[in-house]
Amino acid sequence: MSAIAQILHAWGHAVTGSDQRESEMTQRLAGMGIRVYIGHAAEHVGDAQLVVTTSAARDDNAEIAEAKRRGIPVIKRAEMVARLMTGRYSIAVAGTHGKTTTSGLIAHMLVEAQLDPTYLIGGDVRSLGGNAASGRGRHIVVEADEYDRAFLSYTPDVAVVTNIEPDHLDIYGTVEELTGAFAQFMSSVPEEGHVIAGADSPRVREVVAAGSGIRARDVQTYAVDAPAGWTATQVGHEPQSQTFAVEVGGRSFGTFTIALPGKHNVSNALAGIAAGSTLGIETAVMQAALASYRGAERRFEYVGEAAGVTVMDDYAHHPTEVRATVQAARERFGGRRLVMLFQPHTYSRTQYLLDEWKRCFDGVDVLFIAGTYAAREDPERGLSGEDLARAIESPPAEYVATFEEAARRIAASLREGDVFFTTGAGDVNAVGPMVLEISRRGGA
Repeated sequence: MSAIAQILHAWGHAVTGSDQRESEMTQRLAGMGIRVYIGHAAEHVGDAQLVVTTSAARDDNAEIAEAKRRGIPVIKRAEMVARLMTGRYSIAVAGTHGKTTTSGLIAHMLVEAQLDPTYLIGGDVRSLGGNAASGRGRHIVVEADEYDRAFLSYTPDVAVVTNIEPDHLDIYGTVEELTGAFAQFMSSVPEEGHVIAGADSPRVREVVAAGSGIRARDVQTYAVDAPAGWTATQVGHEPQSQTFAVEVGGRSFGTFTIALPGKHNVSNALAGIAAGSTLGIETAVMQAALASYRGAERRFEYVGEAAGVTVMDDYAHHPTEVRATVQAARERFGGRRLVMLFQPHTYSRTQYLLDEWKRCFDGVDVLFIAGTYAAREDPERGLSGEDLARAIESPPAEYVATFEEAARRIAASLREGDVFFTTGAGDVNAVGPMVLEISRRGGA
């Protein structure tokens, strides 16, 4: 939503908006000259000619209800993004995991190639200095979200699909229905377009093998572990980077270095390289862009250090993402003791992925579970954070009801040399600075 606001404002439109609470993003928008209201009220609609809403907002929201009462058109975010894509050469990145990092990388490559793209990313990208820009070039990069079938509003020229795993089953009901939506997304690419598919994902492989109505004549695959058109080999780990060789069609394409840890980021980089090559970006430009890419905020992000403890933050909110974060932490920090505070994101996700949650924290030495970040849901939709803490099999988990309690108990448990991660897609990142402050005061 903030990306849409920034682009429309840059194009000279009068933009206002509202959110439930003040944040760094609302402050940033206000600093640009966009009127931001805190809280929702009918009078905020003002003289708007169009109201754009997130799927998380309900029909009884005061502003949506007022717009409908007055006959003002109300559309969802995805439809507005589709309008912004009109007339531009569009690259849309979809997948259960890796969308933000990969779409940010592709946008960064286009910027480094001096192609001045427009982009709308689902999180701030460090190398871009934000999550959106209104470029003058022909390209537009969009993070294509599968929630509420949003990505089916798009007909991209290039569709990147990183992976398909069970998620958002509160919307889709079954994994088969979710997979069908991804197949529909890939089939929206025109004949002259391009599909770039992550072959490490079994469900992506199945969709590509079945054809599933895919019209694009150019379907490229990439993988780190499976056979594919684009592959990464000879992955070498340095303290602050990874270097790997890329082959396409069995031929060497070059050696690349990325500063992000974990096998999953080699895969994200490979997706970006395949897309960059498809867009005609020179290999040397892509190599330099990857080396300078710092990823998205809240993705394996360094928060600070105090009393010999390193504090990190990560957006992982799905079992596969948690496993990847733990694996990357072990690569980056070796045998240091790993302490994690995880905040579940939505009650329904906690319930339908419960079997995976039970073991995905393997490798964490000390685990705390916070209360669930409800987002759009009511508690009766699934399981609570306290339920999850009781269900986790390894390691034993401790439930903390509030952030204040979490900060106190975690700070008391930390030792010199530890690495502490806040993990989750909600507001759990507030705890890291609280722990640092307690540690700097000597635990007082």
